[in-house]
Amino acid sequence: MHVVTFTRSTPDTATRVWVNDNGEVTWGDVATVVNPWDEYSLEEAIVQAKHGKGESTVIAIGPELHNDALKHSMAMGIQNALRLDEADADTNDSLLWSALAAGAIRKLDDVDLVIFGKESVDVATDQHTYQLARRLGWTMLSYVSQIIEADYAAGAIKVERVLERGKQIVSARLPAVISVMKGINEPRYPNFLGIRKAAKAQIPVWSAADLGIDLPPAATAARRYFNPPAREISTEMIAGDNVEAKAAKLVDRLLEEKVL
Repeated sequence: MHVVTFTRSTPDTATRVWVNDNGEVTWGDVATVVNPWDEYSLEEAIVQAKHGKGESTVIAIGPELHNDALKHSMAMGIQNALRLDEADADTNDSLLWSALAAGAIRKLDDVDLVIFGKESVDVATDQHTYQLARRLGWTMLSYVSQIIEADYAAGAIKVERVLERGKQIVSARLPAVISVMKGINEPRYPNFLGIRKAAKAQIPVWSAADLGIDLPPAATAARRYFNPPAREISTEMIAGDNVEAKAAKLVDRLLEEKVL
């Protein structure tokens, strides 16, 4: 039994990101963090691997930048880590990304479950998860808030999914791809021994050639990055003898500015 999850290093959501003079997106010297949604998929991969008495693997796709997220994952308790990288390939293109991911899953060969976080905060998308499931021909179960039952010997899983107006209980055959929501678990903090062990880990890097695949042409291309125009902002403090007087002045100003 083998559970695989994916992660990536991203700027902290509170970090200021800008485009430098070379037209590159940068966040300066601020350290990256594990994609926040992946904290839950990493924890669930650890839990499910233990439940199924199997092993867990975390994969990152892209440059060496993502090694930090991989080592954090191993410090949490993921057993194996690897990185997929292809020179000159834009792995922000979801078709390229999913092709590499599918190649890795097939090479590992014994995978029963692939777990994703809800989305990647830096690219704000989850379409790569659906594309991976399609490439593998596996069931895709999104917005999973609870794994109710997983029988890896019988090849079956039952989950609870969050819908816009309620919840849904779904059963499916394994192998499958799922994406999990915040609240499915409480992610653990890496302990000191885990951090030391992860720091010494050598992370293998596989290319498309190692996977025995030909990458499809990119379907998208970033033409240019630019900073949004500066906004002129002014602040006006509303004075008054009491709350009612201040509220009345505020309403008058909002009407004057045609906000209301």
